[in-house]
Amino acid sequence: MKTEYSFSERFEFAGKAKTWSLIGIVIGVLGILYGFFLDHGELGVQRTFSNLLLMGYYFACICIGAIFFLAYQYAAQAGWSVALLRIPQAFARVLPIAAVILVVVIAAGLLTTHKVIEDGKEAVAPYLYAHWATHGLTTPGSENFDAIIAGKSALLSFWPFIGMIVVLLGLYAIIGWMLVKYSESEDTTGGMTNYNKSFSAAVLFLVIFGFTYPIFAFDGIMSLEAHWFSTMFGWYNLAALHVTALCGITLILVLLHQSGNFGWISENHVHSLCKLIFGFSIFWTYVWFAQFFLTWYANMPEETAYFYKRWEPEYKWWFWLNIVLNFVAPLLLLMSRDAKRYFTRVKFTCILLLIGHWLDYYLMIMPGTMTPRDTAFPFGVEEITIFIGFAGLFTFLVLNALSKFKSLAPAKHPFLEESLHHHI
Repeated sequence: MKTEYSFSERFEFAGKAKTWSLIGIVIGVLGILYGFFLDHGELGVQRTFSNLLLMGYYFACICIGAIFFLAYQYAAQAGWSVALLRIPQAFARVLPIAAVILVVVIAAGLLTTHKVIEDGKEAVAPYLYAHWATHGLTTPGSENFDAIIAGKSALLSFWPFIGMIVVLLGLYAIIGWMLVKYSESEDTTGGMTNYNKSFSAAVLFLVIFGFTYPIFAFDGIMSLEAHWFSTMFGWYNLAALHVTALCGITLILVLLHQSGNFGWISENHVHSLCKLIFGFSIFWTYVWFAQFFLTWYANMPEETAYFYKRWEPEYKWWFWLNIVLNFVAPLLLLMSRDAKRYFTRVKFTCILLLIGHWLDYYLMIMPGTMTPRDTAFPFGVEEITIFIGFAGLFTFLVLNALSKFKSLAPAKHPFLEESLHHHI
């Protein structure tokens, strides 16, 4: 394999990629405006807030997943991945923006209220997290009082809830920034000092992330249906986060390689990424099945309410499609060695899984925010346009962040030569 490259190569963000990403952003903005002002009043607003939460959470998770990838590569002192580290580093640079968007969506969804009638009782409820933030749920003597929610009010109230999410996203973003900063400093000074700092930051991230990400998932998504809980939910979300980040990294890497960038990348690097995608797709399936089956083998009938909603006619077909896209598809498309090295198949599989895990998050969120009556047609204008808008925004921000690096390879990383000679 050729080992002499110009590592001063920079990525120029221009042309069709920039144009199409901006078009996607415009489509997303128009979709949001349509949902808030033109689509069936309060129902349209509810649907728009639900989709903004869905995409805001997805956007933040894929950036967090890239930092997770960086962290375990440094902690394991892995050499094979060095040549492609700039892509997850670009994701890490975008996390602060994704975090701000998610926090704004959550705060706006909690503070924007409307009147609802349930079981013949009228209440003032927010558009997001109404299961615990509806007025009167934690007030003794109120006709809406809920003892279960009152018992969780120390965490499930506005400021502790928002504060927890801000703190966790802030910690993830700061350590991600440190990993990028040390890598850029390494390119200037060489030596082992910055690599050792990266190793320490990576270990710190893994410790913090391992203990706190389930809390982030519990707050952000599971609390949409605050009566239900699952101790597997955090790990289920972690598996989805990891697969989506890996697919995003792999898809961008292959597309940029085919457009003339990252010339030192070979099918061996893509093969290694695909092994991770394949393995964690299987892990996602294991946790999905365990959480689903838990209601039976642990004899917890009270938890069936969560899955019962997802077996309503409006969602049941999508419930099973979720398994087809996120388990059956990677199982069949990426099992063989050759499949992991065939770039056309790899791109198709990555796109399929990115859509599949969007559907996965959709099924986590929509049944908890929309009633079956509201979703007679599960996918509408908001789902499509807001997805396109966030895809455009993500593409624009990541490629713009990538263009800020002085080189597309960490030229003075101590394991760069090992990565250039990676062969499996």
